[in-house]
Amino acid sequence: MDPYDNTNAEFRHKALRFLTAGSVDDGKSTLIGRLLLDSQAILADQLDALNRRASGSPVDLSQLTDGLEAEREQGITIDVAYRYFATPRRKFIIADAPGHEQYTRNMVTAAAGSDAAVVLVDITKLDLTQSPLRLLPQTRRHSLLARLLRVPSIVFAANKLDAHADPKRAFDRVRDALLHFSQEAGIVPAGIVPVSALRGDNVAAASPSWHWYAGPTLLQLLEALPAAEDPSSGPLMLPVQYVARGGDGLGNQFRTLWGRLARGRVQTGDLVSIQPSGEVARVVDIHHAGSAVDCCVAGQSAGLVLNRHVDVSRGDWILHAEPGATQAPQGVAPGSAMGGQVFEATLAWLDVEPAAIGRKYWLRHGHRWVPGSITAIVSRLDIHTLAATDAQALAVNDIGRVRIQAQSPLPLTAYAANRVAGAMIIVDPASHRTSGALLVEAVS
Repeated sequence: MDPYDNTNAEFRHKALRFLTAGSVDDGKSTLIGRLLLDSQAILADQLDALNRRASGSPVDLSQLTDGLEAEREQGITIDVAYRYFATPRRKFIIADAPGHEQYTRNMVTAAAGSDAAVVLVDITKLDLTQSPLRLLPQTRRHSLLARLLRVPSIVFAANKLDAHADPKRAFDRVRDALLHFSQEAGIVPAGIVPVSALRGDNVAAASPSWHWYAGPTLLQLLEALPAAEDPSSGPLMLPVQYVARGGDGLGNQFRTLWGRLARGRVQTGDLVSIQPSGEVARVVDIHHAGSAVDCCVAGQSAGLVLNRHVDVSRGDWILHAEPGATQAPQGVAPGSAMGGQVFEATLAWLDVEPAAIGRKYWLRHGHRWVPGSITAIVSRLDIHTLAATDAQALAVNDIGRVRIQAQSPLPLTAYAANRVAGAMIIVDPASHRTSGALLVEAVS
């Protein structure tokens, strides 16, 4: 199957969600602007406004994504900017993630739902005389976070090669350093591409002067990448987001339990259990997009009507129940053998206040809030050596393995198996800041 074949419906119609990541001023926003410009996804009035703002100088393509006034004033990306474009072969949803360490939490948010990550490496910031060549800390951090967040495809783009007198030699050095780092970090790159976002070399079209590179352009590579794996296999998991009351006009009252399926499928007649209560009921009606349907699968939003009134509210989970079940054990996710109050997880700490052992936090799992605490910090990852080191606390932007105790049982799966059921955030109860992202590894 040729991924560049326009008749390939899978690549033409399945949108690819990808983010750009890397250090500050690596050219992420400019790269996205170049993709939008070369794919003709910029409206004429937008282009005219950019030309007027440039006043004869080269157009600043980064302003197509840096929409906040503070971003344009400081010349950095602060929030995640989303843009959409399409080629004859595929549709794309781009997330432009901030490169500054202060906004790493925004990058984590963008990565959590992405099919691919394009990590930019600015060769002008690297000392090419070093042996071995050292990558920037934020390049390493963003790559590690993308791997930990299970982004399926990671692409490296060596940017600003037009600024080097010998671009081939510079690219070879950077590629060797990226391959060495990837091997140590357990990353299998989907590609390493030389680009110049400013000039457009090798972004959407091949460079007219880089004859030494015979691989695909960045856009060709993105067009051929697979989307995220289909989570429809496995037992049903649906986090309840909203409970609606209704009636049929004949005096019969019922409740519709709305949420987006995180895993599996549901159809009328299925037996389900409610967590944390463990109550079991049968699905009698399913609603989707304003219509009654017989079945919904993972990724779709569904409204379920049960055959009996049970206590269900926002934050509960609807799980598959085996035939004949009358009461499901609390906190158990069927088919995963995982569920409970104590678990180990990878923690990406995002708060300026260090992660403290024993301190109470709020944990959000799906739409449910549960008090919990960090009972132990097993190790901290040294992003320079990639070694696990001892630690008593985790500082801002640290990545570590921790043990968590929740106040009540939770239906959990490993994050590697399901991004929704295996992930949660930590919120500081005093400041209400999102303090960290948890990726479940194992349940005690």
